[in-house]
This record gives sequence, C-alpha cells and structure tokens, in this order.
Amino acid sequence: MKLCTYREGSALRLGVVRGDEVVDVAKSAAAMGLTVPGEMTAVIAEYTQVRRALEAIEEKGVPAGKLSDLRLAPPVTRPQKILCVGLNYRKHAEESKMPIPSSPVYFAKFANSLAAHRDEIAIPEVAREVDYEVELVAVIGRRCRNVAEEEALGAVFGYTIGNDLSARDLQMRASQWLYGKAIDGFAPLGPYIATADEVGDPQRLGLRLYVNGDLRQNSSTADMIFSVAQVIADLSRIMTLEPGDLIYTGTPEGVILGREEKVWLKPGDEMACEIDGLGRLENRLVAG
Repeated sequence: MKLCTYREGSALRLGVVRGDEVVDVAKSAAAMGLTVPGEMTAVIAEYTQVRRALEAIEEKGVPAGKLSDLRLAPPVTRPQKILCVGLNYRKHAEESKMPIPSSPVYFAKFANSLAAHRDEIAIPEVAREVDYEVELVAVIGRRCRNVAEEEALGAVFGYTIGNDLSARDLQMRASQWLYGKAIDGFAPLGPYIATADEVGDPQRLGLRLYVNGDLRQNSSTADMIFSVAQVIADLSRIMTLEPGDLIYTGTPEGVILGREEKVWLKPGDEMACEIDGLGRLENRLVAG
C-alpha cells in the first residue's frame, strides 16, 4: 500500500495512492462507514488495527484526483525525530576521501527542513556550495527501544525518498554538520510512503538522482556500510524510536563534493530523485 499527505486549501488530507490517482481516506471512510484516522502519524501508529479498512478504501474509495495534479505535502509533516546517517555508502566515503566509518555517523534535521514533492526550495544567501543527496528514508512504525538487529525491520512501517540537501561550505566549517544540514526546506521527502511489505528487502533497491535531466547518482542500497536494520538497532540502544520518526539512511556516490570539477547547485536547478518502487521526488531550487 502507498500512502500520501496532500493539501486541500489550508487542510492536510491523508490519501491512499491507487495507480495514478489518490483516494481521500477521511471522505471515503465516512461514506463507507469505516473508522480510520485522517492523519499519517496516527495511521502509522494504528496500522495493524486499520489495515483492512484502508484496503477496502483502496479498492472502493472515491478518488480525490490524480497524484500528479494534487499539491502534496511531506508524507509525515511533524515527525518527532529526523535522524540522518552520514558516510553510509562505501563508494561515497571513498569519493569524499574519508575513511570507512567503524560505527554509524549520525546527525539530525528538524521539521523545518521538510519539503514536499514539487516544492520550491530556497537557497540561503549565506550558502555557496549546495549539494544533493538521494536517500532511502525508513519510516518507523512502532515504538521500540533496544530492538535486536534481526527484529529491527519489523519496526519499519514503510519507506520513502529523501534528498539530504547540504550546504558543504557551512557543513564543513566545524566538526558538527548541523549548520549546513538543518536549513529550511533542505530535507525534501516523498512523494508517498510505500509500506514495508510492498518494498521487501531495503538492501536491494536502486536509487538515482538527476540534475536538470543529467544522471548524477546511480547506485544501490546494497552498497550501504550499515544496513537499515543495523542503523535502527543501533539508534534504539540510546533512544526510543516512535511511530513517524524518519531515518535518512545515507547517500551513494556521485555527489558534487566528490567530483573533481565542483559545480554547485544554483537557483533554477531542478532535482529528481528516484528509488525502485517509491516513485519520483522532484524539487526546484530558487534564490533565498
């Protein structure tokens, strides 16, 4: 099943993606006499109880419109945590001329950084070296603490596409990366979440990123140093993971930072991120 959040005026609506159209969950549930939360985080937390109702809505619900015509929001709009893994692909660490990490490298973003599919993203005046990073994002589905690695994927509700935009000049000015990472709009997410059962093995997914139609990143999650399960198990040793928490799991090789000739992103550039089975996340940069 694929779920999205879209905007209807000033309201946020939960939708089930059915082919190229979106079914409004709340309106369909009311018409069909079903009880389903109308907000993504609540559905994630209660998915076991409401799954059959959502399947009925997916089959018989009335479309709100085509996915391509709706104004989407980030699938999860107010996550409690946005956790990110740096240098988590072997070839990316190598192109960055950094040693292969012996343990995961973490940093955080916040809800201010979230942007939706087709949102325009403003580059702050202070940023000069803006880079892209296509990433598989794991969406936590149940509260967990001290989860074993072999059980960790059972805590995942689903997966979506992220773009961990980075201002490298700001990121590298100190040992902590937050200043170049947690910028407004610098964590595009979407266009929807595909549930874990639909995705299957998260370590067998192709991922790609295009800038102005030019293929820049083209790799597989098989190149991860620390698997999705390892990352979740490791994080859960120190914190309680909650439904709706987002984990950006790292980017493969092909970023501007790793190129000999570094032509940084600029206003007007259009980025498109793709991951097998998860659709296409598109954003355009504008001047801040």
